[in-house]
Formats: sequence, C-alpha cells, structure tokens
Amino acid sequence: MKRSGRTLKQRLYGFKHIASRIKRARYYRGHGVHSPYVYSIVRQVFMHRELNPKCHDLFDALIARGIARRRATELQNLLLHCNYSTWCIDTLDSTDMIIATLETTYEHLAQYAEYARSVQRTLCIIDPYNNANRWSVCRRIIEEHPSTTVDNRAYLLVFNNHLPKQQFRL
Repeated sequence: MKRSGRTLKQRLYGFKHIASRIKRARYYRGHGVHSPYVYSIVRQVFMHRELNPKCHDLFDALIARGIARRRATELQNLLLHCNYSTWCIDTLDSTDMIIATLETTYEHLAQYAEYARSVQRTLCIIDPYNNANRWSVCRRIIEEHPSTTVDNRAYLLVFNNHLPKQQFRL
C-alpha cells in the first residue's frame, strides 16, 4: 500500500548508505583528522561557503563545465589556500593543480595520477563515485599513492608533496 506515493523500497533506499555515513561521521568538521595540513583544509576550505573575492577564474571555468556551485567554490578556495597559481582542466600540463572532470575517462585517470606524481602536482578527480569502473581506478590510485589523499565524496584530492601517506574519507 502506497500512502506517500513511494513504495517501501523507495523509502528505505537512504539506509543503503548508512554504514558509509557512520564511518565518515568522525571527520565531521575536522574532528579526528590528525594532520594539521588536512585539518586546515577541512576548516578553511570545505567549511567555508563563500567564494574568496580575490580570484574567480577557476570557479568560472568549473561552472562553465557543469560542476556544482558549492564544489566549484571549494576548489577555488583550495587553490588560494594552497597558494597555487596555475591550474588546468582535463589536460596534462605542468600546473600546480590538475583537475580531471567526468570528461576524463576512467581509463585515463591512472595516467593523470602517474603524471601528477612525476611532476609533484596536486590532482583533483571530480566525481570519483560516478560508476564502478571509475571508483575502482580511484581506489587503486589511493592505495598506490605515496602521499596524502582526501576523499570528500564529490572529488578526490591527491596531493604530491612532503606529506606522509595518509587517506582521509570526509
């Protein structure tokens, strides 16, 4: 019997992801993050909703590619927080931050990760959970990566700098 217009299966669908939400709850607002670098990213980038007025070029480029406004704001603020001056989207350039959107197929993501590691740049993979193949490639990148990775569900940040091997799922 459907009183609400939705079947019981549809109403209970949200419980499917409850285990992931419970595991990630300890990182809410940065609690449980024992890296000062990642803690500052959580507090000053992920929790900061306003766009920094200094610069909007990455924000505008991401909005033009169909990235959500909140995520584009976070990435623009991350660029300023990490003092990065250059970025590229869906290309392999020697810039400070390389962003791989859904236009970058999952077959090329490993190539992007290897290139970013070789030139010591930060890689951002947009929507790592889009499909099973993309997530399996991203999971392999996380496991093989020698430095810090931050997964906040909407994008995966792969840092190639002085940080130790750590994995954060926010």
